[in-house]
Amino acid sequence: MTNLKTLAALLIVTLVTACAGPSESTVDEGAAGAVPSSGAASSGVSEGGIGQGGAIGGGALGGPGASQENRIIYFEFDRFDIKPEYNAILQAHARYLSAHPASRLRLEGHADERGSREYNIGLGEKRAQSVRSVLLLQGAASDQIVTVSFGEERPAAIGSDDEAWALNRRVEIVYGQ
Repeated sequence: MTNLKTLAALLIVTLVTACAGPSESTVDEGAAGAVPSSGAASSGVSEGGIGQGGAIGGGALGGPGASQENRIIYFEFDRFDIKPEYNAILQAHARYLSAHPASRLRLEGHADERGSREYNIGLGEKRAQSVRSVLLLQGAASDQIVTVSFGEERPAAIGSDDEAWALNRRVEIVYGQ
């Protein structure tokens, strides 16, 4: 069932990418979005084309030049499966890694404050591993990716409400690690 879902998602991404046509390459250093990064800095790399710095929504889609909004994957409560809306972003990062074998990244898994510290560390790790699996399936090499879980220890948003919790359930993609 999982293989079927992955195949369907890849087919949809391929069709959307093929229909999108060429786009102008840009890097938007100010595309901070709603969630602050935990030290991930943009290198300004923009090489054009989807998956290697192509522009969507005002910032690069993949690689170290990706806008902040394209370097964070959000999750549902108590889940570590990747939402379909992130398939194109992950495909772009995988293509970048595949085309740049010397590039390295760290996947930082996070959870909201609900649950025990130990449970949240485990959930953050499952989220990071889930993103890693998708990147590997799409062409990245295993030695390019390391994972770490911060659990609830590094919240993106302070608060005990749905909005804060949603922003804290994430994996951040950090290049140069």
